[in-house]
Amino acid sequence: MLKKLDQHQSALQFSQALPYGAILHDGGVQFVVFSRSATAMRVLLYNSVDDREPSEVIHFDRETDRWGDIWSTFVPGVGTGQLYHFQAEGPFDPEHGDRFNGNARLIDPYARALAGRFLPSEGGEVYPPKCVVVDDLFDWQGDRHLKRNLSETIIYEMHVRGFTRDHSSGCNHPGTYLGVIEKIPYLKSLGVTAVELMPVHEFPTESPWGHKLDRPNYWGYDPLAFFAPHRGYASSSVPGAQVNEFKEMVRALHQAGIEVILDVVFNHTAEGNERGPTLSFKGLENRVYYMLGNGGSFYRNYSGCGNTINGNHPVVREMIFLCLRHWVHNYHIDGFRFDLASILSRDRQGELLPNPPLVELIAEDPLLADTKIIAEAWDAAGAYQVGSFANMRWAEWNGRYRDDIRRYWRGDVGQTGHLATRLAGSSDLYQPGGRQPYHSINFITSHDGFTLNDLVTYSVKHNEDNHEGNRDGDNNNLSANYGVEGPTRRRAVEAIRLRQIKNFLATLLLSQGVPMVLYGDECRRTQRGNNNAYCQDNNISWFNWKLLEKNQELVRFTRCLIEFRRANPAVRRIDFLKGQPLLPGALPDVSWFTAEGQEVDWSNPDGSLVCVFGAPQGSEDPQGVSRHVLLFMHAGILPREFQVPMLARSILWRRFIDTAAASPADIFPDFDGPLLAAAEPLTLADRSMVCFVSAPMAKIPRVFTAPSPR
Repeated sequence: MLKKLDQHQSALQFSQALPYGAILHDGGVQFVVFSRSATAMRVLLYNSVDDREPSEVIHFDRETDRWGDIWSTFVPGVGTGQLYHFQAEGPFDPEHGDRFNGNARLIDPYARALAGRFLPSEGGEVYPPKCVVVDDLFDWQGDRHLKRNLSETIIYEMHVRGFTRDHSSGCNHPGTYLGVIEKIPYLKSLGVTAVELMPVHEFPTESPWGHKLDRPNYWGYDPLAFFAPHRGYASSSVPGAQVNEFKEMVRALHQAGIEVILDVVFNHTAEGNERGPTLSFKGLENRVYYMLGNGGSFYRNYSGCGNTINGNHPVVREMIFLCLRHWVHNYHIDGFRFDLASILSRDRQGELLPNPPLVELIAEDPLLADTKIIAEAWDAAGAYQVGSFANMRWAEWNGRYRDDIRRYWRGDVGQTGHLATRLAGSSDLYQPGGRQPYHSINFITSHDGFTLNDLVTYSVKHNEDNHEGNRDGDNNNLSANYGVEGPTRRRAVEAIRLRQIKNFLATLLLSQGVPMVLYGDECRRTQRGNNNAYCQDNNISWFNWKLLEKNQELVRFTRCLIEFRRANPAVRRIDFLKGQPLLPGALPDVSWFTAEGQEVDWSNPDGSLVCVFGAPQGSEDPQGVSRHVLLFMHAGILPREFQVPMLARSILWRRFIDTAAASPADIFPDFDGPLLAAAEPLTLADRSMVCFVSAPMAKIPRVFTAPSPR
């Protein structure tokens, strides 16, 4: 049996009350936890992940082990790998927000790793996975954050498990952090500069009552422990192995020049509402960790998931910012995307704040100064803050970009003005607040909704496999099937679908702002019309690697687009376009024309547009090859003749993209496409884009700098 040091020796050797969690020392571990209302606190120690009962129970002494509202005790003789829970006594008064249960086993809010499964007890309580004492030492081999400028970033949103879980991946460690390492050569060949990983903090994969779920939690938007990487993505079952495997993945991605952005969920937890289990926060200080209503008897639900984290309470605010620091310092994470970030702007009563303390704290924290911070600037209770979320440090998922580009290429009337605004970096949203084009994270698709293939294959969602009567998921997809709902062998329909996919990808990667590509869109990954595949841990969601060969034409097209974007500063400006030349005799940074080559009347519902992006000149050139870009865009359903604008006729242009052409004439990565006969009309096929580029204005070695993302 373990013996606790006598009170005098403990006070002499380890009297500190912080940091929180299970902190390793020579000879033992300091266990530190916050609870304001608890009347007693215990640490339960286990020998095995399958043990229902602890091997040792350590009682905190209220006189010597409590510092204000922090309980802290040193336990000798334990170390790395030790399994534990907390257990707290206190008032049980649900009508007023207190939910202490002296029999409940509780996850440490600061646990660095979890192990094992949920275990039912004879008394009916839920025993959650056990916490693991972790040693953060790791050989990083000199690794540091890459600190790539946000304007030079190309994001690839992906699911760790889904990326390699399918047997077609050929991975030795499918569905794991190590599996991602095996596919780094592919990511590098694609040219993306950052992966945005769907949630990797601990989340339950089974019911808290220990049985298999009809709708398993595949996406991971249901946190159990914010500081702990998900054990289900580790190849080893040894408790705590996920910590080193995750670090190995980050180190390997950095060695390949790829940054790692985490999708973090600081808006709710897996404990659910008043009918949900007590797993951690409820049993330690329910009234502090959650937004409560009606005097504390129910949970305010701005997340759509049953409860809402009380992010602007000082104690919770501290936990969140310490968690971010933990991922940046201990895991070398390069940035964060905040799920339902508008919740971070709500006060303790759920009202939106004009200057939310938590949002400012994240923006101003010195340890996070080199990281990218991205908001999903809305929540499930109606807040929509795209363009107005926060200050210069925050970028945003631009939902208006997604919707406007979808509407334009679907052929909706009167969309050319919206198209132009989104192509130019969404100045309507970001310029009034002093922000820049790179604060707009542009995307057509994401994990939430249709894949790009399905966007042009289905007119309505098909979520029957979710067993919710097809009631879940968004009904407003702005999609089209072009004559047949679902897969077809009709060549004419397939030709339009492929052309539209190329239109979307070309628009995305030639727009000012920061592009985000959903994993598998480059090879037509399909979810068979499911636009809410949160519970589909199967081939509906997994990346089918056979699609790379089947759709190699599209993969090539995407790679060439990404390479062009990385090399050409004309399509990734750091300042908003002014429509004026920067130097005498130079082209304006942007010019807009009708199909007839005339000035645009933005009130005209015409679905065709011509755009010229003038290349940056002289000292304003970032790294890359500076070329003018001439775009012809046509969303109509019949071919159309375009005139080359007079402004562009004195320049030598070569065709770069033609989305209506068959491969390899759809894209010319060496800029050796046919010359543009400027004095002659140019005919565009229906629903197509043609892009020309000028001879290079300047040739600069393609080596990317690493300034601050601010």
